[in-house]
Amino acid sequence: MIVGVPKESFPGEQRVALTPIVVPQLIKAGLDVLVETGAGVAAGFWDSDFIARGAKIASSRADVFAQAGIITQVLCYGSNDKTGRADLPLFRKDQILIGFLRPLGDLEHVQEIAATGAIAFSVELMPRTTRAQSMDALSSMGTICGYKAVLLAAATVPRMFPMLTTAAGTIPPARVLVIGVGVAGLQAIATARRLGAVVCGYDLRPVVKEQVQSLGAKFVELPLEAKDAQDARGYATAQDETFYKRQRELLGRVVSESDAVISSAVIPGKKTPVLITADMVRSMTPGSVIVDLAGESGGNCELTRAKEDVLVNGVKIIGHINLASSVPYHASQMYSRNLAAFLALLIKKSEPNIDLNDEIIRETLLTRGGEVVNSRVRDFFSLPRVEAK
Repeated sequence: MIVGVPKESFPGEQRVALTPIVVPQLIKAGLDVLVETGAGVAAGFWDSDFIARGAKIASSRADVFAQAGIITQVLCYGSNDKTGRADLPLFRKDQILIGFLRPLGDLEHVQEIAATGAIAFSVELMPRTTRAQSMDALSSMGTICGYKAVLLAAATVPRMFPMLTTAAGTIPPARVLVIGVGVAGLQAIATARRLGAVVCGYDLRPVVKEQVQSLGAKFVELPLEAKDAQDARGYATAQDETFYKRQRELLGRVVSESDAVISSAVIPGKKTPVLITADMVRSMTPGSVIVDLAGESGGNCELTRAKEDVLVNGVKIIGHINLASSVPYHASQMYSRNLAAFLALLIKKSEPNIDLNDEIIRETLLTRGGEVVNSRVRDFFSLPRVEAK
């Protein structure tokens, strides 16, 4: 069985699905690794690095798809709506695809993948369980996004983050507010604290209070109770507009007092809630910055524009997307380790073993036999259930 690694085709994408460090592990599991020439260069991995670890180099993308039984990508068609469709004719029946597929995004894209006959596994659907932690690519990329968001804020805001006592007097620390305390939010808190800022964290899930405080930050408590604050997978659940309206009213003061706001409140498959209004932005001190990690899905800030920086009354709103790709070396390393762990589960005796009794395999399996088979995805799009075979 050959594992193929084509070069990422999404414009500006610098990551690579597998890195040289995991190649020996895959070979030991009975797999051969075939990498498209130049696939890892943007992330800092040369063809010679792959060859030294035992991989082979293919001269073209078509060769990778033609020879490999398993295709590993970062942004597959679905996540890659710019150039991903060009890969569809390259797939063949029962060829395995693993990567980010945005399964709760556009149903037509998912059905087009299914129509190729490929067996697709979506890493976004990985269960949030202890057993699946080593395969959780969303958490890996979220960690990098939270880290990089704080660096962007620190480089933009016209003041230093730490408190400094100097001959010219004492410089007070910057005040950072993190909204949405998932993986990205927790990493943002930790990074801002390491830089010396005074940090507050807010989330509608009260259970994250202890995690925020363990990182040395203050948890913002609002006199507001969310209904069923999180689902079985640990994600925040969508609330009604009355809740969000009251939430914005109560958050207004905290936002206005902050020098930097990092927002990462995203609800999978749902519209991103607006938590920062235009009036709240105007109440902030000129020179303040908002880094909206939810920009790609609409933004937590009313004024966010995906892929753009917006300046309002001296406050900059940064709507950069795909931040993980801006740290491609370590992002690729983390992602490739996630995929290698998943492949170790999926491959038995050098052959795929699609065991639907295994929660990890069952929950991540998206398409098979020409159909969208994932029950969560089918329920989301109101499709009738299909019998697992």
